[in-house]
Amino acid sequence: MERREIAPLLHRDLARAISAVENGHGSFAAAAESLPAQHRARPAFVVGVTGPPGAGKSTVVDRLIECVRARGETAAVIAVDPSSPFSGGAVLGDRVRMQRHAGDLGVFIRSMASREAGGGLAPTAQEAVRLADRAGFDVVLVETVGVGQVELEVVSVADTIVVVTVPALGDGVQTIKAGLTEIADVFVVNMADRPGANRTALDLKHMVRESGRETPVLQTIASDGTGIDELFAALCAARGGGGNNAARAVRFELLRAVRDRAARRAAAFLDDAPARAVFARLAAHEITRREAADALLQLVFTEE
Repeated sequence: MERREIAPLLHRDLARAISAVENGHGSFAAAAESLPAQHRARPAFVVGVTGPPGAGKSTVVDRLIECVRARGETAAVIAVDPSSPFSGGAVLGDRVRMQRHAGDLGVFIRSMASREAGGGLAPTAQEAVRLADRAGFDVVLVETVGVGQVELEVVSVADTIVVVTVPALGDGVQTIKAGLTEIADVFVVNMADRPGANRTALDLKHMVRESGRETPVLQTIASDGTGIDELFAALCAARGGGGNNAARAVRFELLRAVRDRAARRAAAFLDDAPARAVFARLAAHEITRREAADALLQLVFTEE
């Protein structure tokens, strides 16, 4: 099958557009205008790959790139790496792991630092996905930072969500069962050659049954490609089925927007005179930390 490619100049322009948005050098609209719109029958299919740290998400994504290219389609990867809470720096290592695709003009790989954001995504990951779509990539794979049970923001960008876990993570199912069960479209037990893989898969199937959703539970050994074809087939089925993640995405996007706006407002309030007075009382040991926090919360909500 003939494989589509993206012009080298468009690769460069896409990288520059993402950098401009990521670093705050201009608006998303300006970045999008720097890319020629590609006329296609349908937008990019966005797959979110998430799960606990150490589950092998990067290796799974690397194998999925192979599958996408074998179909003749193009693939863009937005891989989020954790930032240091002290320096703010990050080791953007996913491009190194996927270096074998570096010469393929049908593949674009971009690592982004999570910076101060929670939820497994970089603050501008959604904009990066939209820019990759505008550049004409057929499939966009979004790999999150290793996340736990409540960090679910990948749902705001993805059409289909793959949750990757592995056996021998202690109670591995317990680490993902609360929130990720609600957003997972496919569960993957990676490193399935390890002891306990069948048990982990069985536990996940029980969870899925209890949730009332029809979510495939697959086993893979991404290091050698075992089970990846089955995973890709499940993604193709989800893509062809026209499943609509819009309601989920809007719900999470609204919650994130409200949270971010409240956080900015609270941060600004902490520099005002009433807040400084509370901190002064705390420094003088007139009130406890708990009392200071309660007083600040009351002041913030009173201001509303």
